[in-house]
Amino acid sequence: MLFQQQALLRQKLLVLGSLAIGSVLYLVARVGTLDRLQPICPVEHRPPPAEPEQIPLRTLQFKRGLLHELRTGNATTEQVRLHSLVQQLPRAIIIGVRKGGTRALLEMLNLHPAVVKASQEIHFFDNEQNYARGMDWYRGKMPFSFPHQITIEKSPAYFITEEVPERIFKMNSSIKLLVIVREPTTRAVSDYTQVLEGKERKNKTYHRFEKLALDAGTCEVNTKYKAVRTSIYTKHLERWLEFFPVEQFHIVDGDRLISDPLPELQLVERFLQLPPRISRYNLYFNATRGFYCLRFNIVFSKCLAGSKGRIHPDVDPSVVTKLQKFFHPFNQKFYQITGRTFAWP
Repeated sequence: MLFQQQALLRQKLLVLGSLAIGSVLYLVARVGTLDRLQPICPVEHRPPPAEPEQIPLRTLQFKRGLLHELRTGNATTEQVRLHSLVQQLPRAIIIGVRKGGTRALLEMLNLHPAVVKASQEIHFFDNEQNYARGMDWYRGKMPFSFPHQITIEKSPAYFITEEVPERIFKMNSSIKLLVIVREPTTRAVSDYTQVLEGKERKNKTYHRFEKLALDAGTCEVNTKYKAVRTSIYTKHLERWLEFFPVEQFHIVDGDRLISDPLPELQLVERFLQLPPRISRYNLYFNATRGFYCLRFNIVFSKCLAGSKGRIHPDVDPSVVTKLQKFFHPFNQKFYQITGRTFAWP
């Protein structure tokens, strides 16, 4: 008797389970059907047509996956053809300044769905061998992108190399140029620190910063030292202004990009005439690393390489003061030319 009751109970549970599964499958199918049969809304309630010159944000975000496939070599020729992917010459270039924050700026701009970055420094315009390879070689170094996206590359040596402004002008006289700067003395010490670290990795010795930054004979600032010369921003910018109007330059505050990046990125968005897309959600402060990291979506986030944010060696305060006084008149002229003022000593 007990055995028959248990068998009957199992049969009832089996029937109920089948009914539940059948109901779920019906609802799933029904929802899919309703989605496909969604009636067209009346004319007066239809949203305005999308502007043809922009790809919708969700479309760009969805297609980032395909761009990743291209970068990793997994996309097929058919995918490239169907999605009208192209390798475009850059419409904006981060031309400098070395140790001003060029890598951070490029990675942060890549948060924008309408921006595609060249991952490596191309060094096309400042390297004679590369430049001799021609524009097709340069284009081939660019990432695949959709026609309405902006390709950006960065090579900090462009800013200080004499031949580069004319070469870029010949490629595109209306290109937008980004220059990211930091307080000149801090930038010079950062430049020195990177070279010092490279020497130490090779077990080589290197002079102290003070010995390089000051002329041993006169005890004045040594303008032959490249780290010092690079920080005289106005001297380099004046050469660029022989080819491009100041309106085609945007100056980024590298110190502010470290402490509060969003306002600086919003200024760049406006300069590049991009719809505002980068928000606080995309940037979060990593207390362990001591600077901001990037959040692309709920799944993927990224911090800059560990080599960023190196600890600077101690520098004699009197040398720091001497350098700050040396840079001061050049800084004032830089403010005047660019229309942007910084709280530098």
